[in-house]
Amino acid sequence: MELMSTGAGDASERYFNRELSWLKFNERVLEEAVNTAHPLLERLKFLAISGDNLDEFYMVRVAGLRGQVEEGVESRSPDGMSPKEALAAVLVEAEKLMQDQQDIWSSLRRELEASGVEVLSPSTIDSAEREWLSDYYLAQIFPVLTPQTIDPAHPFPFIGNKGLGLVMALEHPETDEDLMALVMMPPALPRFVRLPGADARYIAIEDIIRLNVNELFPGYAIEGDGVFRILRDSDIEVEEEAEDLVRYFQTAIKRRRRGEVIRLKVETAMPGRVCRVVRKAFQIGEQDVATVEGIIGIGDLMQLYDEPRPDLKFPPYTARFPERIREHGGDCFSAIGEKDIVVHHPYESFEVVIAFLRQAAADPDVVAIKQTLYRAGKQSSVIRALIDAAEAGKSVTAVVELKARFDEEQNLAWAAELERAGVQVVYGFIEWKTHAKISLVVRREGQGLRTYCHFGTGNYHPVTAKIYTDLSLFSADPVLGRDAAQIFNYITSYVEPKRLEAMAISPHSLRQRLSGLIQREIENKQAGKPSGIWMKMNALVDAELIERLYDASAEGVSIDLVVRGICCLRPGVPGMSENIRVRSIVGRFLEHSRIYAFANGAELPSDKADLFIASADLMPRNLDRRVEVLVPVRNSTVHDQIIDQVMLANLKDTEQSWELAPDGTYHRIQATGEPFNVHHYFMNNPSLSGRGTVIEDAPDVPSLNLTNSKNSAGAS
Repeated sequence: MELMSTGAGDASERYFNRELSWLKFNERVLEEAVNTAHPLLERLKFLAISGDNLDEFYMVRVAGLRGQVEEGVESRSPDGMSPKEALAAVLVEAEKLMQDQQDIWSSLRRELEASGVEVLSPSTIDSAEREWLSDYYLAQIFPVLTPQTIDPAHPFPFIGNKGLGLVMALEHPETDEDLMALVMMPPALPRFVRLPGADARYIAIEDIIRLNVNELFPGYAIEGDGVFRILRDSDIEVEEEAEDLVRYFQTAIKRRRRGEVIRLKVETAMPGRVCRVVRKAFQIGEQDVATVEGIIGIGDLMQLYDEPRPDLKFPPYTARFPERIREHGGDCFSAIGEKDIVVHHPYESFEVVIAFLRQAAADPDVVAIKQTLYRAGKQSSVIRALIDAAEAGKSVTAVVELKARFDEEQNLAWAAELERAGVQVVYGFIEWKTHAKISLVVRREGQGLRTYCHFGTGNYHPVTAKIYTDLSLFSADPVLGRDAAQIFNYITSYVEPKRLEAMAISPHSLRQRLSGLIQREIENKQAGKPSGIWMKMNALVDAELIERLYDASAEGVSIDLVVRGICCLRPGVPGMSENIRVRSIVGRFLEHSRIYAFANGAELPSDKADLFIASADLMPRNLDRRVEVLVPVRNSTVHDQIIDQVMLANLKDTEQSWELAPDGTYHRIQATGEPFNVHHYFMNNPSLSGRGTVIEDAPDVPSLNLTNSKNSAGAS
């Protein structure tokens, strides 16, 4: 599908719409569900992820657009669309995506059944299974259910976000009495129940209830029924006048659960009169109702992934612990003090970050620890290490971000636990999210103090660190240590740093630094020097920086971008962006690292190219409304490892990469020679912090040549 805009002509020719571009990303995720190179249950997992993604898109992005339309906002986004135009286009494409999900589920269901994993319907249950399900229902489901008749005396109850319910039109065959009844699926119960036996045979909880309706409504028979599910507006807007941020978020989380219904999904088989009752209960129009032929709640299929069938999943992968730290007997400070270390997650274990903090907590020479926390997970070893450090008498500061969407409640709980242990908890800015990923450890050594830092492109989250590709940079560089200390002081005291020596931060200097680096490449090209730009990020939305990249392309600067998700830049347009290539990698791991590299007049990147890792994507929110960090890679070994290995491998991939065309379509990149899979490559090769460089040792991988990066990167 071409991402076209109906707004101002020039704008639509320069940019893709952000929301439509996100939908294209979720299409690429969904495409992996039909990729036969993946094991069957992994394909099911991609389908479930695409379903959860689409739910969140409705709860946040569609809700936001609809709110703008209701408020009469007519200002246009950079692509030229008004909120009304964007909403109309988004709903059309989202509907197509939802239908594709159901079609793929129908196909996968047959393949799963052929492989011994079956999702049953009531008509396929035999008498013995029905008897077992009746016993299971009475013991495990019935006590939890609260059936409700719907009539003037029993109006439709409040139903929370993602609530899944079964509405039934019932008839008593002897009295001809009619009932309209509602049964909500208890969220604490599994959506699918596995029947006993060696074969993996599952049935949905709503079908179990249908089979046992007489237990709920004795004497009644189902005349017509249907499952429904709602999505509510789930975004939280922070008011600048909030006096107490903690209390505000405690209230806002409760308010979110009661947000306006923005999407109602109902089964196609639901009778019209039943559907009207449901729609009236939520006070929504027909345009916000989606009828589903298939399963409502695609994301719930993730439960089936837990079936113990290793033959239908990716082979297990165990991350390596960084070799450099092993060589130092596990002493993180000794290894980092000798030379900077880069760790490539998930190929190298996130345990090294935990080990760094645990050692800091236990080391009597450590006097202070400062830590940002955006998402830490439910079972966080990071939190435990900070608590241990505080209880050991160290000065510990934790910057806990309350505005981390859908993690607000967990972060509030962590903040309270940290404070009880004596940690100084800071919540950052009211209007900005603190998205930077920094750990700072101050250690007494000799007659003075030495600072050790960790900078990450991902969150301090041990679960996502196993599936997100991210970079961790450990350094004892005093320049980076001083900059990190200033940034923490800025967050805790609001006093803007006078001058950072090496790093840049948003919302103050990160945008300007990147813009200046792009301008330098333009000037180098004009002067006849080697030039080139390589960037890897999750999203590229910011119009100002897109224009700077267009300027560079127009001057002949070669630009290669790896953008996993949203990309509003239109590449390959003659006279505007013909020197820009954009690819997206979607595979076993979720690409998450942010890398920004600039040739700086070098013949090869390893000579003197400027290289940075960052917490920020190129989006207005990251550059203007968040605290983010751009960290220069100053150590030559780490510099070469990231450029000659990570960046080159991403540009060389031919098995998981999609190329963005000027019309907005994405096409799988086809290998012209030996296929190359970036995830397999790093899973099967030595760690980045090991001996030598990985990519240079591979005979089929060329060096990244600044003057001809288009060919050397394997991009078409």
